[in-house]
Amino acid sequence: MQHGVLSAGSHPTIKMAAPRSWALWSLCGRGWSPVLPSCRLPWLRSCWPSGPLGARPLSQEKRATETHFGFETVSEEEKGGKVYQVFESVARKYDVMNDMMSLGIHRVWKDLLLLKMHPFPGTQLLDVAGGTGDIAFRFLNYVQAQHQRKQKRQLRAQQNLSWEEIAKKYQNQEDSLGGSRVMVCDINKEMLKMGKQKACARGYKAGLAWVLGDAEELPFDDDKFDVYTIAFGIRNVTHIDRALQEAHRVLKPGGRFLCLEFSQVNNPLVSRLYDVYSFQVIPVLGEVIAGDWKSYQYLVESIRQFPPQEEFKEMIEDAGFQKVTYENLTSGIVAIHSGFKL
Repeated sequence: MQHGVLSAGSHPTIKMAAPRSWALWSLCGRGWSPVLPSCRLPWLRSCWPSGPLGARPLSQEKRATETHFGFETVSEEEKGGKVYQVFESVARKYDVMNDMMSLGIHRVWKDLLLLKMHPFPGTQLLDVAGGTGDIAFRFLNYVQAQHQRKQKRQLRAQQNLSWEEIAKKYQNQEDSLGGSRVMVCDINKEMLKMGKQKACARGYKAGLAWVLGDAEELPFDDDKFDVYTIAFGIRNVTHIDRALQEAHRVLKPGGRFLCLEFSQVNNPLVSRLYDVYSFQVIPVLGEVIAGDWKSYQYLVESIRQFPPQEEFKEMIEDAGFQKVTYENLTSGIVAIHSGFKL
């Protein structure tokens, strides 16, 4: 689920039929609406394979092996349910806690992600694990500003237009985003609910849709998006390799993968201070503000279990991406990884 410092991308219940149970959530409507097979919606897979998890090479039989949930060892199926419960629990205080835990720095990190993306009008973005909408809203603001600048340049170039003609051109602009769209995909209903409420409160309507879906089994056809983002979510996915393969599948040729995630601190002094803050302060904040010590203890533990920058870079390359690079932010507390489907 999106956005922020803590995000989910794994299976919500132990026996969830992930790709078949997704639903599209209208922006300001109430409740969830299952999308009927006859509906033809942009980007959504038109049909599903008949196998247990589908016939795509990605959908292999799941291994009955153990994995980690923070520092705890659990079964792969059990992890999905535990991660879902974490984000269901913290959803209402999610944004407040992000500000408190990071002292607001998470906002700068997300702004830098958008600057690195540098989307243009017409960009089709898929934001995975994007529940509360932080990346989606930044994207919409960015492309709208780009489109407005382009419009002003075009009007300046037409020196002979009258005031009435200029006003009419502005009034006739039906799409202030220049054709850009963002699809927010998250596996957690509560996180998407929070994102939807924020969108309605802030007036975001055009170019935005919400989909309940699994990062490991995305409910979209191949080659549909220009950019795929996942911010603070991929470390919560049970099978990171499958999520990366799915990202590669749904991107168009030439499309870009961008991941903002906690990483390995490269400054020894910062690392010691960061560990003290993470284990001694963050769980206490979680208890005081959100009434949930355990979920935020999981947060700091999951960060330590995530692969370091170089190892994650290799995983992205193994999924088929090329020109993979990364940029450390704040001494490596977080990193932005980038790759292209070429």
